[in-house]
Amino acid sequence: MSFSLPVYHEPDFTAPSLAAAPDVRWEAAPADGVAPEYYHSTSMYPEYFKLNGTWTLAEESRMDSSVVLRPDGHLDVVENRNLRKGDCVILGRSERGEEGIYMHCTGFTGGEEGLDDQFVFRQGRSRETSYARDYDQLIELLRYEREHGKILWVMGPAFAFDAGARAAMAALVENGYCHGLLAGNALATHDLEGALLHTALGQDIYTQRSQPNGHYNHLDVCNRVRRCGSIPAFIEEYKLDDGILCACVKKGVPLVLTGSIRDDGPLPEVIGDVYKGQNAMRALVKTGTTVICLATMLHTIAVGNMTPSFRVLPDGRVRPVYLYAVDADEFVVNKLLDRGSLAATTMVTNVQDFIRTVARGLDLTEK
Repeated sequence: MSFSLPVYHEPDFTAPSLAAAPDVRWEAAPADGVAPEYYHSTSMYPEYFKLNGTWTLAEESRMDSSVVLRPDGHLDVVENRNLRKGDCVILGRSERGEEGIYMHCTGFTGGEEGLDDQFVFRQGRSRETSYARDYDQLIELLRYEREHGKILWVMGPAFAFDAGARAAMAALVENGYCHGLLAGNALATHDLEGALLHTALGQDIYTQRSQPNGHYNHLDVCNRVRRCGSIPAFIEEYKLDDGILCACVKKGVPLVLTGSIRDDGPLPEVIGDVYKGQNAMRALVKTGTTVICLATMLHTIAVGNMTPSFRVLPDGRVRPVYLYAVDADEFVVNKLLDRGSLAATTMVTNVQDFIRTVARGLDLTEK
């Protein structure tokens, strides 16, 4: 199997309905963080806006945001909380050209209405679903993206509880299949606990045997990392070379760690302010062309909402963004679909088995 990106086809702007469409309307934001009434809310699909008779693509989109017309004619997709008083906010609730707004859902199928994009799967999936083809497609996609795109991983702490999963993910990082990692305090803390003490939450990550006073282990790791001042400094001081975080630090992979109200510690790099955390997540998501979300419901939904189905490359070409959601609970992966992130491939499986299968498929040697 060989992988090639689907070709993007723009809408036919000569079609009578689009050619005759009016210019889009806008209104100034009345206050910081407040959109005008009847603002247009974005989707994850490519959306075009008619400005001075010309249809213009909003290049950096995400779900549930406003579109701001800048003085130079550029269109910015902005979360409503980030609007500033006086911003020219696009108005309109229809998306077929009637108000100068067109949402293009079929750009990767030749633009023929009624067809789903070839990278979109609009279906719930269960434990009984066969994923053999999904694995083959993903492995070819990862090989392509290592050279031509940016692969982001969104990870829950389940990886840190299994020695084989940690080794498989570390191998992916070390071999160039990870260009960014988004996670919470738990994944980072327990992965570093595994590197230092070979435990996660006090249980040996291979035998699963509880260690004496093991419930202190992750707290001790948090405390030591905070004393060192940073994760890289902790890894250096304790001469660690094992697991996911060590691999990311060694390879210079960007990390965005966002906290929750229940976090222990947390580690110094964990962002505690939810909106600063969202900004950091979105900044990294903007670089991604394949995003793989694994065993973390809230992070998966958050990233799904801020990930568009397309990316505009520096040369102006439009390519798809691939979004995967993998979890042992079908409720979690189907929750992503229920929330409107339809451009997703979902797989219901144990993520520890998933990551080892992917590593084997890529011919990586697990430690």
